[in-house]
Amino acid sequence: MRFLDRSQMRLFPRKGEVLILESLVSSIDASGRVNLAPMGPIVHGDLTEPSGMGVTFTLRPFVSSRTFSNLKQSKCAVIHVTDDAMLIARAAVGQIDDVDVAGLVRQIEGTDWWPLIDCHRWFAVEIESIEHDEVRSEMHCRVVRSKMVRPFFGFNRAKHAVLETAILATRTHLISADAIHDEIKRLTPLIDKTAGSAEHDAFKMLRRIIDERLADQ
Repeated sequence: MRFLDRSQMRLFPRKGEVLILESLVSSIDASGRVNLAPMGPIVHGDLTEPSGMGVTFTLRPFVSSRTFSNLKQSKCAVIHVTDDAMLIARAAVGQIDDVDVAGLVRQIEGTDWWPLIDCHRWFAVEIESIEHDEVRSEMHCRVVRSKMVRPFFGFNRAKHAVLETAILATRTHLISADAIHDEIKRLTPLIDKTAGSAEHDAFKMLRRIIDERLADQ
């Protein structure tokens, strides 16, 4: 396993085309506590291949995150493809506690992999190498198991609007309030025109949290 200093690394920026999957990643700590976090792994290979064995991923958690600590210790993660906009939103803003997570995942017996019970597809991966500086990491993963759980809902503009709003909610310390409000104004019609009840509720929750975080600055 490699641990490189900044002068040796090429974590950012990347050149050329990079395919990023907006996913939820489950990991486990030394005490057996499962963490669920949104993450955009880089996809290498054909994600549509049925077995999943032809795909590898690069996870990029922040060094300060629970996910980084868990993966450094266990070397195991589960990467999920999901269309549950509310779950992504709750995970992004820390609205899922340990009790919630316990009801959402199920252990693969004899392993440290805890896939979501309800998702489109999951990939159980092993961490093969880690590179990091003081802020960000890259973890190169190989797929060990994969399973299709249920059909994917399909494209929906409101679900994507919730995803973009969840990302905004995690960046209130990086983006100006005016820029955030402009983006929410752009996304609101997508919710109004194409959302179901779950997407409406998720968008409302995220707007409340964004307002609270901006007010605290």
